[in-house]
Amino acid sequence: MERLLHMLLYRAFHAQRNYLRGHLGELGLGSGQPKLLGYLAQNGPSRQRQIADYFEIDPAAVCRMLDALCKSGFVTRRVDQGNRRADIVELTEKGYQAHLQWKEYCSQVEQIMLRDFSDEERTRFLDYLARAYRNLKENEEEGHK
Repeated sequence: MERLLHMLLYRAFHAQRNYLRGHLGELGLGSGQPKLLGYLAQNGPSRQRQIADYFEIDPAAVCRMLDALCKSGFVTRRVDQGNRRADIVELTEKGYQAHLQWKEYCSQVEQIMLRDFSDEERTRFLDYLARAYRNLKENEEEGHK
């Protein structure tokens, strides 16, 4: 079987997603929502636009995910007094606890994925993925000039 990079990346992503999928329901989260909790845990209260820009996704998609997270009690929204058109989104305690649990699940899958990797190989692998991402982003930006 031909080992094409895009197929190997897809298969690794798919296997990881399948491993983690069951934990989403366990935590009461939907697809894509854990990354929003992680962003808020790391960056603190933020505007929807900041989150959308960071993840390079449509602001309307972020709005829908945040609406669901708000209804489930994982985040709260408040009006930014400096800009009445922009809401500030922040984690609740429930959201923070879900984030911590999700991080634990992700750590478990990473340990499984990288089981036979040396510390040096792990470091290199992460560097390779980061560089591949940067190369794609630079190419995308050059294409829009």
